Amino acid sequence: MAEMMGFVMEWAVGPTTAESMGRLWGTVKATFLARGVRLGLFICLIMSTMLFVEWLYIGFVVAYVKLYKKKPEKRYKWEAIRADPETGNAAFPMVLVQIPIFNEKEVFKLSIGAACKLTWPADRLLIQVMDGSTDTLVKEMVEKECVRWASEGINIKYQSRNTREGFKAGALKEGMEYGYVKECQHVAIFDSDFQPDPDFLQRAVPFLLHNPDLALVQARWRFVNADECLLTRLQEMSLDYHFIAEQEVGSSVHEFFGFNGSGGIWRVAAMKEAGGWDDRTTAEDMDLAIRAALQGWKLLYVGNLEKISVWKKIYMIYNFFVVRKIIGHTCIFFSYCIVLPLTILVAGVDVPKGGAVFVPCIITAINVALSTPRSLHLVVVWVLFECVMSFHLTKAIFTGLLGAKSANEWLVTQKVGDSAMRKKIESEASANAPKRSLYQLIRSRILLSEVGFGMFLFMSGIYGFLFRNDYYFIYLFIQAFMYTVVGFGFLGKIIPIY
Repeated sequence: MAEMMGFVMEWAVGPTTAESMGRLWGTVKATFLARGVRLGLFICLIMSTMLFVEWLYIGFVVAYVKLYKKKPEKRYKWEAIRADPETGNAAFPMVLVQIPIFNEKEVFKLSIGAACKLTWPADRLLIQVMDGSTDTLVKEMVEKECVRWASEGINIKYQSRNTREGFKAGALKEGMEYGYVKECQHVAIFDSDFQPDPDFLQRAVPFLLHNPDLALVQARWRFVNADECLLTRLQEMSLDYHFIAEQEVGSSVHEFFGFNGSGGIWRVAAMKEAGGWDDRTTAEDMDLAIRAALQGWKLLYVGNLEKISVWKKIYMIYNFFVVRKIIGHTCIFFSYCIVLPLTILVAGVDVPKGGAVFVPCIITAINVALSTPRSLHLVVVWVLFECVMSFHLTKAIFTGLLGAKSANEWLVTQKVGDSAMRKKIESEASANAPKRSLYQLIRSRILLSEVGFGMFLFMSGIYGFLFRNDYYFIYLFIQAFMYTVVGFGFLGKIIPIY
């Protein structure tokens, strides 16, 4: 590579000038570039060590909870709620179920139907559909579905929003301001693609009823279409670890974790004391959980469904924010997508095998063994996928920290339902879609940033194969392939949006 650069420079500017420029480049590389890469490597190794300690801690706590069967029912009082022959359903608290919807015509019937089938006394249940759809056809369909359930005796309210102000947080906040919800003591929140089990309230509400210091009961999420494609399978692995490990540890040891925005039920009094929904942030779920915890409320995660202490503050700041939310994402991206390729290109910088190979392998083994053992054979693909995702997560972190304009944008993930429904959608979209040029079709599929990183990793791999003997080029080639696969839209399903 160096000989090739020297030949090009001599051909372009002459041998004497090329020799001088070559010496200058060598000095700059040894004095500045190499030192900068070493510093970056040192920082990445520190972050990797912090992650390693955090994952060992998580693994220990989860193993302890499973070994000693520290189920929520053993840590908190739980007793089934039953109707009284004299007072009837008075023992059942009034529960509000909120379903925010935005142009999700493929799944809203499933969500509304599941909420209407919850086994809870009809006179103690209120279902509220907050529809902020901009598609008038979707609005009509959602309203008709609500009317249909209301005709069957379900206490369901349809509320149309004519503005997207505040996005989801704005919809939930607006929903709590209606007079008919004032008697509700608890509020369960389900996104439009959620289908709660009929006994969800029967299993969750008793925790809130018998433990007055609890603010939230969060249930575990599961994919109903985890085997739909490779993408959903990989997402399941990440989601399982988040709930089985991270949420379980936060709930079991510190009684604090980030609310996931759906599949949970809040005590209305706790929400009010914490200040309610704040629509100034698109991370409104985590924001509300933090404010409630700072007021002294406890949060409970159910996996099969005094003021704050100093220890809990340390956990919130260090483990929850610094390690998991910042280092957990940036370390992967900078270590394996930036610093490692640069150490290949810059001579004199060696990466220790322990920090680059052994520690990540141990972390990955703990991760998959705890969360999704059925997908152990996909662990290599999952690691590569997480490296690609770390690019977007790192971008999101710095977008938020720097206060970029896009930090306050809310993009709703398109819900496509099952395979039959998706085929119908694709057929309708193809029939009604405007004609697009070949360039528009190709450009809509290609993600330039991912393709660019793929090329960078591939070139680094070639250099490592030709001039280095540390075999890191094997990883670089494979990761470059994954970036390219994602960059050209070959992972998951491409749903046309017109």
